[in-house]
Amino acid sequence: MTPAAGVPPHGPVREWGRVPEELYARVPAEQRGPGLGRDAVRLLVSRGTAVAHHAFRELPRLLRAGDLLVVNTSETLAAAVNGRIGHARVVVHVSTRGDDGRWAVELRDPDGRGTTRARAGSPAGTRVSLPGGGRLLLEEPLSADGKRLWWARAAGADVAEVLREHGRPIRYSYTEKDQPLSVYRTVFALASPDGAGSAEMPSAARPFTARLVAELVSRGVQFAPVTLHTGVSSAEAHEPPYPERFAVPEASARVINAVRAGGGRVIAVGTTAVRAVESAAGPDGVVRAARGWTDLVVAPGRGVRVVDGLLTGLHEPEASHLLMLEAVAGRAAVGRAYEEALRGRYLWHEFGDVHLILPDESPHASRCAGNGW
Repeated sequence: MTPAAGVPPHGPVREWGRVPEELYARVPAEQRGPGLGRDAVRLLVSRGTAVAHHAFRELPRLLRAGDLLVVNTSETLAAAVNGRIGHARVVVHVSTRGDDGRWAVELRDPDGRGTTRARAGSPAGTRVSLPGGGRLLLEEPLSADGKRLWWARAAGADVAEVLREHGRPIRYSYTEKDQPLSVYRTVFALASPDGAGSAEMPSAARPFTARLVAELVSRGVQFAPVTLHTGVSSAEAHEPPYPERFAVPEASARVINAVRAGGGRVIAVGTTAVRAVESAAGPDGVVRAARGWTDLVVAPGRGVRVVDGLLTGLHEPEASHLLMLEAVAGRAAVGRAYEEALRGRYLWHEFGDVHLILPDESPHASRCAGNGW
């Protein structure tokens, strides 16, 4: 389980440059003022290099009957837990559970402000004490290219139970304060029978509310649920995603294929939904029911086979996620949208504003195979 070959370990820095820290969303939208809900965020809409500014609540009128939204039903876990190495305090970020019962984890140092900072690599054989008397033994790094994430074997404790009793949501330094787990779960989240879930929220879906979903359905927009359990991303190195567990049910595969055959648009809600559905698509663009692990990294060279559009958050210029956006829309369109987002003072990160990429249907536009629109 290593990052895909041929993908740079760090996303290329884009021309539109640095994101000012004052544009980091530090609290959820519903905490920014009285009467606000999750959907009180802004929506940047791009069709090719044409950009428009909207409120997220306007989404139902920006889509059309016959469109399909692919949504990730993964439930966010309380994936951060305190631990100790000897007398030293550490924070364990639990990424995912392997098929052999081991857990992929990242060890970080508490920074004294309620968040964490990167920790120098710990050697194989390191023992981490957990709350309740259990411990983790680091065995080997997930990737030969780096030692941020390690396979660890638990002893004297059920890691899933430790997280339920002592865990908290993973929080990054740009956020203002700790938040309850409910803040990090989307309206589409479903509990997995085996307790699996995401280390980090599939945040593109966060602004959806039950009322907004009902309005979309009433206008003829369909939904296709898929699952992709996200691992711990790199806050510092912006690595491409590691292999993650996913599932595309038979019913969702059928509706996706039917919408495509009928000329409708398939719009993924989040990069996780793109990764899941594209992992289940054959070279012919037909989606088939699938489950297991995916190491697919969607980038311009590979392109997209199924997805016509994408609803996503705003990403840092070094983020590997931008390669996926460029696969869907093209580099020029993404660059133009981000210039407008900076100019318009949009908010970044999981509590921030969102970006809707729709197909460029102007007369001059043409589909470029393997490179999106």
